[in-house]
Amino acid sequence: MRVSREKFAENREKILQVAGVLFREKGFDGIGVADIMKAAGMTHGGFYGHFESKEDLALEVSRTLIEKVKIRWNEIIAAAPGQPLDALLNHYLSRCSVDDPGGSCVFASLAQEVSRSRGPMRETFNDGLSMLVDILSGIVPGETAEERRAKGFTTLSAMMGAVVLARAVESRELSDSFLYTTRNALSLANRVDG
Repeated sequence: MRVSREKFAENREKILQVAGVLFREKGFDGIGVADIMKAAGMTHGGFYGHFESKEDLALEVSRTLIEKVKIRWNEIIAAAPGQPLDALLNHYLSRCSVDDPGGSCVFASLAQEVSRSRGPMRETFNDGLSMLVDILSGIVPGETAEERRAKGFTTLSAMMGAVVLARAVESRELSDSFLYTTRNALSLANRVDG
């Protein structure tokens, strides 16, 4: 039985969505195609009508998730014109980011795995991280573009590092300390006097 184009597109989107959650929760190597398709409510055999390989799926999922991060960050910034960085820090350095890896930042969840890869996946993360530095460079204070870009790198590194470390510890108190002290330090460091 042939599937309509609309149903095919719907199925493909469902696979991308489910794989995005599972990859962020379990890592690229922690989940197989059969389990992804089962979670999507489809058969394993149907996978290859949509994707050439698991690597092809992982790359497309990563590109999709990176685009979603870009859109979300820009929405947060636009909604807080008076304090865009504080709004972004409050969003990113939160319990939700730590407690829901499957629904949170693709970079904090998968950067360690990507660091061991080569080729298109690494290039995708390279471009995505550069894009986030550009976004941050547009909202941090600084006298020059170079100073703002340097602050963008520092801010992004601290944000993502805090989430990764907060996820790695058992103690809720220690986890919260990584989040909240980093958020406060970044907010203070990027405050414009005047």
